[in-house]
Amino acid sequence: MGPGMRWLTVSPPEQPDLEIALMAITEGMMFKRETAEQMREMVRQGTFGFGVFECNDLLATYEELKSKDVEFTKPPTEEFYGFEALFKDDSGNWFSLGQRKQAETASV
Repeated sequence: MGPGMRWLTVSPPEQPDLEIALMAITEGMMFKRETAEQMREMVRQGTFGFGVFECNDLLATYEELKSKDVEFTKPPTEEFYGFEALFKDDSGNWFSLGQRKQAETASV
């Protein structure tokens, strides 16, 4: 990533082979100064930075994250595609946390 770069890698407990790298947008090996500033400005405006996570039990995960002071902008809500809540981090990035709709079984 470049000299002097720092990052944090996290993995969901249920998906240890999935790693998410969190890092500041800085000038260096990955970004030129102007590009880094443009990206930081987009994050400040709330127009850049998002992610989608899926869990098996949205209500339990929502309560766990709320207890850790995660700021939710949309509580768990039933949608046509499943169950979803939205939250953001302290940099303005927003994330969708979802639970897929259970497939309905046909009765014979």
